[in-house]
Amino acid sequence: MTTPRSEEQIIEELVGSLATGRSADFLRDMMETVIRYGKDNASLSDLKLISRSMREMRYAASVFRKYSKVRKVAVFGSARTRAEEPDFQLAREFARRIVEEKFMIITGGGDGIMGAAQQGAGAEKSFGLNIRLPFEQSANPVIAGDPKLINFNYFFARKLSFVKETSAFVLFPGGFGTLDEGFEVLTLLQTGKTSIVPIILMDRPNGFYWETWRRFLDNDILELGLISRSDFHLFTITHDVDRAVEEIKHFYKVFHSYRWVRDEMVIRLNNRLTPHALETLNQQFDHLLASGHIVQREALPEEADDRDLKDLPRLVLIPRKREFGMLRLLINAINDSAVLEDPAADSAVVI
Repeated sequence: MTTPRSEEQIIEELVGSLATGRSADFLRDMMETVIRYGKDNASLSDLKLISRSMREMRYAASVFRKYSKVRKVAVFGSARTRAEEPDFQLAREFARRIVEEKFMIITGGGDGIMGAAQQGAGAEKSFGLNIRLPFEQSANPVIAGDPKLINFNYFFARKLSFVKETSAFVLFPGGFGTLDEGFEVLTLLQTGKTSIVPIILMDRPNGFYWETWRRFLDNDILELGLISRSDFHLFTITHDVDRAVEEIKHFYKVFHSYRWVRDEMVIRLNNRLTPHALETLNQQFDHLLASGHIVQREALPEEADDRDLKDLPRLVLIPRKREFGMLRLLINAINDSAVLEDPAADSAVVI
């Protein structure tokens, strides 16, 4: 008589046939969570929500995975903006220009500003993250039918994909949805729940949409003490396509990305800093550090899973985790460092 296998044995067998290492650990945890839902007698509505959102997130990740080496810029703005309006033309021109710089575009897949950005980028360089609504939102002609158009039922799953896959956000004037996306991303950056990336608020020449928004922040929210002055470093307002494109390019000039290893912030660089540049950073940002100094080193042992990035030089520091706008200034200073080491040369090069 065969002894029935336990839940643990069944899970181990399934996981073992799919993955090893940390991937296996996470798959095991996911399977155990699914079983707990059954043991909890979860309601049909809860099971439907979890099941459908997992399917949406898995499918979105599978689409983006093919383009994981390419940085992407998310464009938000009103679906009601007409083709003859200056904001439409500005969004189209920005998308055309940023794609020339080897970025791809992500929009909500709809009309208006979203359609303008995808006209500028073209379907080949575009993703559309469409949300199923009872009105207004259908895929624009550029991205309709493209395999990079992803349809979501849940806003939270769609927002997660935007934040997870995006290296910069550009917002044009829009309604509740645009403001919601903008405040959502700012909140995630302000609280350290996602990595700092450029946020650019763009308007037509002589437009006043974002200046009015900023006055609200300055005169009301900041005056009441509900945000910090350093939070204003997290975004840039511009009316100029050239400046918007340069802001994004410059952000990734020396800085590559960062991650946290416990309390340590590990900043990956495209080039090593010279000792002088590192000393300057330590002097300028001493107030940002909770302890120690900014040091330059190779990958930490805990970063063994970052195989594609293991050869990049690192800056390691322990910052105060309160005002993340100051970390944006640190990234700016890294990119503005006057002298960088060229790993292929014996001497430093001036940039």
